[in-house]
Amino acid sequence: MRVMKWSMIALAVAAGTSQMAIASSQDESKGFVEDSQLGVKLRNLYFSRDFRNNDDDKSRSAEWGQGFIGTFESGFTQGTVGVGFDAIGLLGLKLDGGKGTSGTGLFPTGSDGRSQDDYSEAHGAVKLRISDTVLKYGGQFTALPVFATDDSRLLPEVAEGFLLTSKEFKGLELNAGHFTRLNAQAQTYKDSIGGRDSDTGAKNPGLTEANVFGGTYAITDSLSTSVYYSRVEDHFRKWYGNINWALPISDNQGLVFDFNVYDTKSVGDNRTGAWVKNADGSARELDNVAASLSAAYNIGAHTFTLAYQKVSGDGDYAYGIDGGGTVFLANSIARSDFNAEDEKSWQARYDLNFAEYGIPGLTFMTRYARGTDAKTRTTNNGTEWERDIDVKYVLQEGPAKDLSFRVRQATYRSSDGVYYGSSSIDELRLIVEYPLSIL
Repeated sequence: MRVMKWSMIALAVAAGTSQMAIASSQDESKGFVEDSQLGVKLRNLYFSRDFRNNDDDKSRSAEWGQGFIGTFESGFTQGTVGVGFDAIGLLGLKLDGGKGTSGTGLFPTGSDGRSQDDYSEAHGAVKLRISDTVLKYGGQFTALPVFATDDSRLLPEVAEGFLLTSKEFKGLELNAGHFTRLNAQAQTYKDSIGGRDSDTGAKNPGLTEANVFGGTYAITDSLSTSVYYSRVEDHFRKWYGNINWALPISDNQGLVFDFNVYDTKSVGDNRTGAWVKNADGSARELDNVAASLSAAYNIGAHTFTLAYQKVSGDGDYAYGIDGGGTVFLANSIARSDFNAEDEKSWQARYDLNFAEYGIPGLTFMTRYARGTDAKTRTTNNGTEWERDIDVKYVLQEGPAKDLSFRVRQATYRSSDGVYYGSSSIDELRLIVEYPLSIL
């Protein structure tokens, strides 16, 4: 669920940028090698999806893999203009999964329906820094609300292009980007995000050009706001707004309010997500507003969250061609985004941090979300609901410090089976991660 993470990120930005030092980041540069960082994240993931009442021959997908996510970030050379280089290396190995259980999204799948035994890719990027402004070109991960790479499978998506990040002014971060390629999580060839035409089955062109700009401003240590704009050629343009407000009540109590809104409209040629197709085969332009509001109450180890989300206008809230993580809405959760045309949804969530009970590193989360009035090509009144459970433990000390174990379970049901090709899905993910810091 991205929006809750974004809430915490917004608070961190607010706290961090409000106490900026007078000296710039470039002034404090120690050098290309001295500030370099090299790390590898080991991710072991078992993914099972059970289509409970699927009429097709395939009723279950299940695969197990080992991922290696290597990242190198150099420091910057000293002087007025600092120069640096970053690199990303990705390797995925299949440990289990046959033709009959492929299709989890962990591995590339061939024409015979079998997943590849392994896949890999590598990316590089050059970067320049003046004062507290960095310009980066090449392969990179992004986390902008209008262009965010996804990391929900074995290996993450990788974008390619320019990204300018400026933190010259107290409390303000500005971003501007121009991206021309986006690699899917389970593919190694460039422009692997695009999809297929629902009528002809022909491969749609992938990302050709995406331009984004915007920023986040920390008004106070507890109040921040964001505004972003993007235009993905021949797909859509988006406006995004966010207000995040943390309200302390006492030493161990507080409230966090988070509001997100997207305004999306078709632009250019008819490609994936740029048009709304009706049941009779006709088409109309995508033109909608998707908004969500969440309120989280924290007391000691416990956090209680309520959220409401609504999509108004023509078409679903569309994303993916601009990154699989570009859905900073409260009810975008494990299985569903609750983002269908005219859909209204609410969520109740509970989080427990066991650190206050003497078990630091252990966390528990459960939530329930329900959507109604969803309009699709087959219904004008679809309903769906989802129940999630998430348990995670991170080792706090010792030689295996930061090794984490995570269990994620999702139960999904919809009224008419139009969502994800099945009205009943039970999903299980077992995740073991270990970040290794080499430099």
